[in-house]
Amino acid sequence: MSFDLIDLIMQAGLIVKLVLLVLLVFSVSSLTIIVVKWWELRAADQDSEAFLEVYRREGIAEAFDAARHLDRSPLAVVFLTTGSELQAARERDAGDCSRDSLVTQLERSIAWNATAQVRRLERGMPFLATTGSATPFIGLFGTVVGIIAAFQSIGEAGQASLAVVGPGIAEALVATAVGLLAAIPATIAYNAFGGRIDGLLAMLERFTNQFEEDVDRMVRSSAPTAAAAPVVGQD
Repeated sequence: MSFDLIDLIMQAGLIVKLVLLVLLVFSVSSLTIIVVKWWELRAADQDSEAFLEVYRREGIAEAFDAARHLDRSPLAVVFLTTGSELQAARERDAGDCSRDSLVTQLERSIAWNATAQVRRLERGMPFLATTGSATPFIGLFGTVVGIIAAFQSIGEAGQASLAVVGPGIAEALVATAVGLLAAIPATIAYNAFGGRIDGLLAMLERFTNQFEEDVDRMVRSSAPTAAAAPVVGQD
């Protein structure tokens, strides 16, 4: 006797079909997030490594040129945004701003932009966690409802033979199988992406600490700062 999943789904009750529809939505959404997140983290990792190499070896001026082409990196985004903030502060205050207040403003800008990049990297992860933890229970709910319907059929038929019990239980267990099918890829992807995100966040934290020190040193140098400020953010 061949296993026909489509036939079992079509024979299932209304509640079980609704459960399967919900699981299908979870599954398609999580698979979409997995593909997008995989590409996003791969690009962020590659661009971050390339940007850090330029930043460490070439210096700030060359790093601005590289950051414009490596904007998939959260490090480069923080770097460019803070540079734009520095230029705007210089133009707004026309050279009369307090160095201490400017340093404080730039440090806040670095912290806020870093937080925004953290949220961007973690986008979609809560849904993967929810899919991995909730879909088996949603499938189990559909199975319980299906088994209840199967026992009702047994009562109406007045006998408990395998021919009467088997089809109803098989239809009910489909919901659990589909729930597990949705949960397994989401759980694997969540754990795999979590490790890569942790690595990027550690890299981002080290970079922001170093960048804050460099910005402090750059702002507090009088003549070089004034000369370098217009270069920030220009093509």
